[in-house]
Amino acid sequence: MSNKDLRWFDAGVNLFSAQFDTDRAQVLSNARQAGVAGQLLISSDLAETALNLALCQQQNDCLTSAGVHPHQAAAVSADWQQQLQQLLTQDKVVAVGECGLDFNRMFSPAAQQILVFEAQLSLAKTTDKAVYLHERDAFDTQISLLKQHQIEQGIAHCFTGNTLQLKAYLDLGLYIGITGWLCDERRGELLQQAIRYLPPDRLILETDAPFLLPRNLTDKPKSRRNEPAFIAAIAQQLSVLTGWSLAEISRQSCQNASLLFRRELA
Repeated sequence: MSNKDLRWFDAGVNLFSAQFDTDRAQVLSNARQAGVAGQLLISSDLAETALNLALCQQQNDCLTSAGVHPHQAAAVSADWQQQLQQLLTQDKVVAVGECGLDFNRMFSPAAQQILVFEAQLSLAKTTDKAVYLHERDAFDTQISLLKQHQIEQGIAHCFTGNTLQLKAYLDLGLYIGITGWLCDERRGELLQQAIRYLPPDRLILETDAPFLLPRNLTDKPKSRRNEPAFIAAIAQQLSVLTGWSLAEISRQSCQNASLLFRRELA
């Protein structure tokens, strides 16, 4: 199989970002032409979950998470847990989140973030769904809560941490989401060091589009907007750093996502 025939699964796409408002259908088409055989759409709140779910019900190759991002924790309604529990019964919903803690920007108070996060961890356990994790400047608190709730099925979305943090997530049995951060020679040094300790059977690729355009792209779009179609650039950087072939990265990442989300994927 040549590199152009490789198949990919993008485990992190913010498809209802305003950056995609004018050409969402074209973005999906571009991805398929680039060998992206499936995508997971990321939800930041229940309204976006509904948008993602409606699109997924029309697109066979799309799945979605359902949940509340820590930035949105202060904005939840009184019955948000009941709404989320109902959404988690939908066939196309395969993960809880994007959930977690963000003590960097503090768009929601820390106590409220923890409350909303713990509620989602409990729902993940009762519904037997993977957790789709966000964390920024809150690692110690987050890992403690994951241990308390005995979370063993999930992904550290857009992991940008160091070797110790990587190993802590691996010790819980979680998968590691690798994005274009790996391709950033300015900010990605710690991740590039940590990646040496990532077993192939814990790797999942994701673009986090439209964010984190891989800096190793040879033909960068003028918009600087990332797309699922560019996921192979992340794999190319990973191959350089690890010595794994692109074919191995493609096969392993798709297989791992299939196991995590319990679906036959690319």
